[in-house]
Amino acid sequence: MDARVIFQLVVAEPMNGVVVISIIGELDMANAPRLRTELVRIIAAEVTPLVVLDLAGVDLLDATGLGVIFDGVKRSRLGGGDLALARAEPQVQRDLDLMRVSEILPLYESVDDAIQALQFGRP
Repeated sequence: MDARVIFQLVVAEPMNGVVVISIIGELDMANAPRLRTELVRIIAAEVTPLVVLDLAGVDLLDATGLGVIFDGVKRSRLGGGDLALARAEPQVQRDLDLMRVSEILPLYESVDDAIQALQFGRP
């Protein structure tokens, strides 16, 4: 049996000033550095970095992955932008609730809701 860890980042072209990154797989110590690299690249390239992380494909989020998300929030806000989370699977949403992330960073039910919140300055 061939066991493989599947992890993928799908970065959409900026639309109306917002970049959506869809994450598929486990956002953990092994894979989080790839997201960090992508966030650094995107945030540096945008005048006002607005980023949505689509978590619909994430089945595990550990402390390292969460640290990368918060680093992305910090970087985007320092650049005059922001970052929002959307579509977390129930187990990931439960972990985010337990860690009280929603008190700092809202989680939106849809990518469109997250995009609208960023565009109108409401994350």
